[in-house]
Amino acid sequence: MFAMRVKIALAEKGITDYECREENIVVSKSPLLLQMNPVHKKIPVLIHNGKPICESLIIVEYIDEVWNHTSPLLPTDPYLKSHAKFWADFVDKKMYPVQKKIWATKEESQDETKKEFIEILKTFEKELGDKCYFGGDNIGFVDIALITYYSFFRTYEYFSGLSLEAECPQLIAWAKRCLLKDSVSSSLADMDKVLEIIIEYRKIKGIA
Repeated sequence: MFAMRVKIALAEKGITDYECREENIVVSKSPLLLQMNPVHKKIPVLIHNGKPICESLIIVEYIDEVWNHTSPLLPTDPYLKSHAKFWADFVDKKMYPVQKKIWATKEESQDETKKEFIEILKTFEKELGDKCYFGGDNIGFVDIALITYYSFFRTYEYFSGLSLEAECPQLIAWAKRCLLKDSVSSSLADMDKVLEIIIEYRKIKGIA
């Protein structure tokens, strides 16, 4: 999901002439990845002018600063910029670990997880308010941080029994608005494919 953020940011900036190399880091890590990200050894990595930039949100901010002539992703106002960074950080520190529990644990142990997950989504709804996007009238930093999780929404519903549209209609409406943008729809992973991968993962791990 993290590499999708980079793809969206590049598309928002109109950057299409680049090489995208996929990595199957579960099986092995390429020499290039180990060379470019020797500390975490994770994807995504943006290599620009021969220099690596690591961590998806750092990459998105880098893209915004380097290609600053169009489609700003972060506000220029220091307070508004720090506010956006706070919520993007909230996505990864709160949303990521809880959502993983939904598809990586057995159903009977999920009651508290499901409750916490919905509370997080409703927190996002409150922050979104009546805005079209978290970035205001246009997609921004927080939108890019969160929308990549939408590829997993069918997976969340499948393993939790929740109806996310019933629980969080405002957030689903936001996601559907995001999907109207080519930068998003062309970058997100297919929901059904993600579910297939997670089902197989659970079998391998003996969770199913």
